Amino acid sequence: MGTFVEVFVCFCLLSAIRTSTAVDTISPGQSIRDGDTIVSSGQTYELGFFSPGSSSGRYVGIWFKKISTGTVVWVANRETPIRDRSGVLNFTDQGILLLLNRTNGVIWSSNKTRTARNPIAQLLDSGNFVVKDENDANPENYLWHSFDYPGDTNLPGMKLGRNLVTGLDWTLSSWKSLDDPARGDYTAGIDPHGYPQLLYKKGNKITFRAGSWNGIRFTGAARLRPNPVYTYEFVLNEKEVYYNIHLRNRSVMSRLVVNSTGVTERLTWIDQTHSWARYFAVGEDQCDTYNLCGANAKCNINNSPLCDCLEGFEPKSERDWSFQDWTSGCARKTALACKRGEGFVKHPGMKMPDTSGSWFNRNMSLKECEDLCLKNCSCVAYANTDITAGSGCLLWFSELIDIREFADVGQDLYVRMATSYLDEIKKKRESRREKRESRREKRIGIIVCTTILGTGVLVLGWILYMRKRRIKLREKMRSVIGRDYNDQSRNEDLELPIIDLITIMKASDNFSSENKLGEGGFGPVYKGIFLDGQEIAVKRLSMSSGQGLEEFKNEVLLIAKLQHRNLVKLLGCCIEGDERMLIYEYMPNKSLDFFIFDQSRSKLLDWNKRINIIDGIARGLLYLHQDSRLRIIHRDLKASNVLLDKDMNPKISDFGMARIFGGDQTEANTNRVVGTFGYMAPEYAVDGLFSVKSDIFSFGVLVLEIVSGRKNRGFHSHDHLHNLVGHAWRLWMEERPLELIDNMLEESAAFSEIIRCIHVGLLCVQKRPEDRPNMSTVVLMLGGESSLPQPKQPGFFTERFTPEAESSSSNYRSTSTNEITVTMLDPR
Repeated sequence: MGTFVEVFVCFCLLSAIRTSTAVDTISPGQSIRDGDTIVSSGQTYELGFFSPGSSSGRYVGIWFKKISTGTVVWVANRETPIRDRSGVLNFTDQGILLLLNRTNGVIWSSNKTRTARNPIAQLLDSGNFVVKDENDANPENYLWHSFDYPGDTNLPGMKLGRNLVTGLDWTLSSWKSLDDPARGDYTAGIDPHGYPQLLYKKGNKITFRAGSWNGIRFTGAARLRPNPVYTYEFVLNEKEVYYNIHLRNRSVMSRLVVNSTGVTERLTWIDQTHSWARYFAVGEDQCDTYNLCGANAKCNINNSPLCDCLEGFEPKSERDWSFQDWTSGCARKTALACKRGEGFVKHPGMKMPDTSGSWFNRNMSLKECEDLCLKNCSCVAYANTDITAGSGCLLWFSELIDIREFADVGQDLYVRMATSYLDEIKKKRESRREKRESRREKRIGIIVCTTILGTGVLVLGWILYMRKRRIKLREKMRSVIGRDYNDQSRNEDLELPIIDLITIMKASDNFSSENKLGEGGFGPVYKGIFLDGQEIAVKRLSMSSGQGLEEFKNEVLLIAKLQHRNLVKLLGCCIEGDERMLIYEYMPNKSLDFFIFDQSRSKLLDWNKRINIIDGIARGLLYLHQDSRLRIIHRDLKASNVLLDKDMNPKISDFGMARIFGGDQTEANTNRVVGTFGYMAPEYAVDGLFSVKSDIFSFGVLVLEIVSGRKNRGFHSHDHLHNLVGHAWRLWMEERPLELIDNMLEESAAFSEIIRCIHVGLLCVQKRPEDRPNMSTVVLMLGGESSLPQPKQPGFFTERFTPEAESSSSNYRSTSTNEITVTMLDPR
């Protein structure tokens, strides 16, 4: 009896050994049953049975182990699900993986052409499921591996391309739906015809062409830039052609996926938010559409209309192009005749045309390439294959299709032109040069004569006239501004230029409606151009303005002598007759709110531009609070009062409500609270107390608006009734700060830098003024990497009341002029 028991126990142990799974491997004779899994050595990936979405079918797949989203990256039997939980994945003594159903029917199997002495199946920490010889670690000798049979996902280290010897195709294909992993309509892969290029298709139709590899990136994939996360690899030889990425940091989890709706995107896992963040996506703008502009035309997303013919070409159908139907493309103005003297026109910054019918040689120089193209009458264009080395030759022999023009990337394309057209270009250039020289000579002669004849009289008369006029205008300025203007303790050598009304009227075309930029509480603002070409903005006091003369005086007295790159510059003023005008430098990109609160325009503000704007505002405030000769409290800092110059650098504007503090003064009190709801600090809005800390509160609100792309006042969430500040505080306390980020920033953002900005913003909007940092500390926080203190509860954190409750409990009387809200507190 005892012997029987011992034999039975040994048999059970042996069976358990043969049917259980190892940590990351299975050996011949072992199996994985539905419910069992194996896990890679680094606990990154897991392999087993699963059911996608609401499907009842069972599939063998690989998914991320470390995250809880159930993100599947590979499916074995994607076309043939098992209809119950009877499935078993066996590993045979010959090293073949067999997926069997209840009746032992083979649902799926791995194929291999070689045998191994000691085969094992192992799930690697790269996500690759491999069959190999147990004693052979060389990836080149794998008997079979899942990376050779991709589904909808490409992982780092996984080839995207084709084996030119065996014909094995490493192409991604979407799932049919979230519930069905069978092959869907959308694919992404390398087309090996001509010079290989990366294509995205729906069925057999190309939807987007990333283009050929130029040594740095695919020519149509401008977003593939050098970065701290990935390195890129492109291999082209006689045996294979493929594209691959490698992670610089192996702890990062990343994937490229072609989903069932046709969106192809690179995603990176963010631990702080427990979600996938988009690094880039294919087809994000209209110019990504394949061959949008037709043959011999280029697309530029910054132009209107988007499409334009290449130089020396014209629309085949003017009528179609007038209706923005560009599919007919463009034709040459002058046909090629393969005659002596033909040459090329250079087109810089281009996505290379479709290379499926091209010829290439990667060892030629650019000059050799040009000579070769000229010798072949069928050759219409040429370019380098490698822009880093300036080498290689790529030739086109038919119409140039799917070209795009980029502002800061792309490469040079040389298009062949007829001899007569090149001669015409040369003649036009020479003619223009001769005309310029002739006009210059005549101009010089006229100027010299006029100067000699009139200089003496004009100079003397002008000096006398301007002296008299200056004295008169200064007297009028003193009468308008009052005693403060002559107060030498505040404006010792104030010499603000006084500009006459006629000059301003000429500059603004008599204040024409076409030159009107907008209207605020002060009055209308007009664009103007002085005779010397300087662009200006004219703020004209309206006689019906609720702000008016006091704000005019304030701006003249406060900022006439302030000089800082992040403050808008006051160029002069006009006080003729009843006119009261302030003249500023012109800001071509309007104000910050014009961009960040608009869904389309906010795309123009990537993270680098936004952090530059935040830093510029901070430095401007630091100058006002600490570094200028006067300590100035702005009192109305908001998005519409931050103007942007041509390079998107910020400049603080509108000092009509600003106040000066003395050297030892820290705060002041007023019974006339002015400013904008949503930006006012609580101690100012409730008690009329203002200080540098009330400006810092406004700055904090502005930082959160820049990061999120949403307004503080008027913000709504389906989870609560807080404003944006309250929403940011909740996300911070719940350790979900990245959910605050504007969706437009997910490609370009450095997430650690954004979190630091959110942190600084919350420190600035703390309820108690003494808890808020000063601006010198804020500037150091933004530019440093040291740890920051935890923020306390912000001001105005309580949830909103209903409109009825709010109106019944209010102790304020308010009137609004555009965005400015002027509030008078009831005396207590």
